[in-house]
Amino acid sequence: MTLSVTIHDVAPATQARCQRLMASIERTGATPLTLLIVPYYHRQPSTPAFEQWVEERLRRGDELALHGLTHLDDEVPVGNWADRLRRRWYTAGEGEFAALGRKSAEERFDAGQRWFAERGWPLRGFVAPAWLLSRDAWSALRAQPFDYTCTLTQLVALPKEGRGARILNGRSIVFSTRAAWRRRLSLAWNGAMVARQRRGRWMRFELHPDDGEHESVQRALMRWLDDARSAGHKPLTLGQLVDRT
Repeated sequence: MTLSVTIHDVAPATQARCQRLMASIERTGATPLTLLIVPYYHRQPSTPAFEQWVEERLRRGDELALHGLTHLDDEVPVGNWADRLRRRWYTAGEGEFAALGRKSAEERFDAGQRWFAERGWPLRGFVAPAWLLSRDAWSALRAQPFDYTCTLTQLVALPKEGRGARILNGRSIVFSTRAAWRRRLSLAWNGAMVARQRRGRWMRFELHPDDGEHESVQRALMRWLDDARSAGHKPLTLGQLVDRT
């Protein structure tokens, strides 16, 4: 049985909140984290202080993955009402890859990989903001050198030469914190999800910087991480999970 803890939206603008969240996680024991890095989060550049911190996290055993380029959905709202609602309400306009054509997706993949390479940072995975990928973006992703991606319910080991895609099923335990009613609902829902996954093959926590700003969320998260360890779940990064899949 395994456990993964992934931090989304890691960028200079969110660094302080990420650090507070990580401090809470680490109080439950040593846990290798997968950090989803956004090179130009909301079009803001990186900073030396942020990059020094990321390199420290790498030395501690964390893993990095590319999480879009800007984390903003710049495409014109088209399609049916459900798609428009998902892109504007569910993701608050941050589902960057939700409606991209293949060429635009390829350009962002290439720019993100160059950004990592310039810093000498290892890169194995890509996870789309809000796990939303258009059909064309999925097609472009399959031609990239990434080892894995994720959806809301799966870890996908991407096809390599001589080997097809492999899938590990596991629904995300993810909080919604933008309003008090969302926090209450997600705590109740996640409690039920944790109970279902406690004896399963993979327990999967997908966290965001604001999760560490709410005491009720922090208390629940620390309790559930403690329970997962007690039940025998071994903490792994997403890359380590792919290597086992």
